[in-house]
Amino acid sequence: MTEPLRRARPAWLALIALAITALLGGGFLAPSAAAAREGRGDADRSAAQSPSTGVNGKDLKGWAAAQRSADRERRAEMAGSHTGEKRTSKQLRRSLRATGPHAKRAPRAPEPGQAKTLVLYDTAGPYGHLGELYAMGVANLGGHFGTVTSKPVQEYTSGLMESYDATVYIGSTYYGDEIPDAVPEDFYLDTLLSERPVIWVGENIWNMANSVSLQEFAYRYGWDPTSSFYDVDGSVGEITKVAYKGQDLTRKIPAGQDAGVLHPHITPGGDNAPVTELAQAVDTAGGAEKTSPWAIRSGNLTYVGEIPFTYVSEADRIIAFQDLLFDALAPETAEQHRAMVRLEDITPLSDTTSLRAVADYLKSKNIAYGINVIPVYSDPKGVQNNGVARTVRLAQRPALVNTLKYMLNNGAVLMDHGYTHQYGNVDNPYNGLTADDFEFFRAHVDATDTVVYDGPATEDSAEWAQGRVTAALAEFTRVGLPTPKLWTTPHYAASATDYKVFAQNFAARMERPLYFSGTLSGAPTDSSRYLGQFFPYPVTDVYGTKVIPENLGSYEPEAHNNNPPRLAADLINNAKANLAVRDGFASFYYHPYQPVEPLKETVEGILALGYTFVSPESLI
Repeated sequence: MTEPLRRARPAWLALIALAITALLGGGFLAPSAAAAREGRGDADRSAAQSPSTGVNGKDLKGWAAAQRSADRERRAEMAGSHTGEKRTSKQLRRSLRATGPHAKRAPRAPEPGQAKTLVLYDTAGPYGHLGELYAMGVANLGGHFGTVTSKPVQEYTSGLMESYDATVYIGSTYYGDEIPDAVPEDFYLDTLLSERPVIWVGENIWNMANSVSLQEFAYRYGWDPTSSFYDVDGSVGEITKVAYKGQDLTRKIPAGQDAGVLHPHITPGGDNAPVTELAQAVDTAGGAEKTSPWAIRSGNLTYVGEIPFTYVSEADRIIAFQDLLFDALAPETAEQHRAMVRLEDITPLSDTTSLRAVADYLKSKNIAYGINVIPVYSDPKGVQNNGVARTVRLAQRPALVNTLKYMLNNGAVLMDHGYTHQYGNVDNPYNGLTADDFEFFRAHVDATDTVVYDGPATEDSAEWAQGRVTAALAEFTRVGLPTPKLWTTPHYAASATDYKVFAQNFAARMERPLYFSGTLSGAPTDSSRYLGQFFPYPVTDVYGTKVIPENLGSYEPEAHNNNPPRLAADLINNAKANLAVRDGFASFYYHPYQPVEPLKETVEGILALGYTFVSPESLI
């Protein structure tokens, strides 16, 4: 049967970060806005827009302005004062000089999958809520390597880091005259004296140097944070790329929202430790490229000059951070690159001829793949049926069911993509049609043609979500299909309650989830503050559930909802950037109503990069 004509509108471009929150990842124009599209296919949200992360664009702009202002004040204070040691400990110096920073025995690397990570984050100041969002982004990534404990940094106690294989501190609040330093001196001192890896992201590294004394810091780490600033010649510049492991990773931040990247003042020579530059920030202002360190390492300290969880894309500098975690948490990991593909938005009205053509091509390449099936098609307003409401179930389409079984017998694995992939008889946000609208979240389109998240459905609860999952699984059973082990949330949006329900019914989710404020702190969930995130490898997230990567997006030949087209060449380029992750994936999805040729181009381009395709179920 021919599938009804739909208005073609491309899938959301990824993140947080939400990319994020974006952090994933994460949302990145107006509060709670996410770049989406109407039409068939899933939304992978624009990571280039603040809406896609869930981080309020005004917050990001205000936070960046506050950081630039505080950095200028710190520079002015330094220029008007005498540099030197603060609270110098002669006993500490004698101990360090006697042993030397490399004389102690380094802790053994954790067993694969058994690493214990401590994540510390800021909560103070007018933008203190951002710290929890970014901490969730780090904690989710840490869930690839083992277990994660997250705490506000002010709760750190002496010696705590020795109980963990690595510690990550996300400095998102600029402590200075207006906001007193909330980082305990015990954390500064433990970082200096420990051999445990510490990854420091963002602000306040200069406060550590002042606390332990600049001389001790420089001796241990080989650079001077007190004379390191975000701006050069009065500007943070236009850093548009990060060079890492042979890849030029993107960095796209709207004007006025860029807080810059810290330029570390390296102080080589004498007794100071050597510094290794891990990644370079590339400033392209004026058309001439200037480079400076983006991430450096010396001793036990890895420093990253910005928080890379906002305004992320599939080829973004977040990839460098995702890979750097291996050095601390799984340093013996072997280089390998795997790929995955899933077929998206298969409904009871999908065209069997198109499905078989795609299936036969993937079988010819011996590629295992996922099929995301929506078991019930709903058109409550008769948008595609002359104004007459219509519901179609798999049981009413035996030829389609036979085709699905044919696919399962030839390399496919069944995945559940919601119950109806739409919400009631209302526009949410488009027309009420299956595969066009959200199912577990409410949304609308604003005057800028951007999809804005409005929050969970009014009736949202564990019982309501379970009811929809149970109904979907019953439809698969009714037609003799296996019970799916994998789930993908319609349009990648649900509440924290819903995600926990999905985890009770499926072994893993293959998607880009939302992570809401309050999840780490135990405070009531705030659905207006969230981090959207996608992953380069499987993780166990802060909900305690397994998430399988989808980090390239989908083929979308037309622009819509502020998202540009994304062609096969773009997907291949995204896969190339992800080669920087030593054990990473290139995972994308494809709508089988599209021609087979772009799929062939994408698959063969990814294979040519050295990736090996695996089944999504192989990661359970």
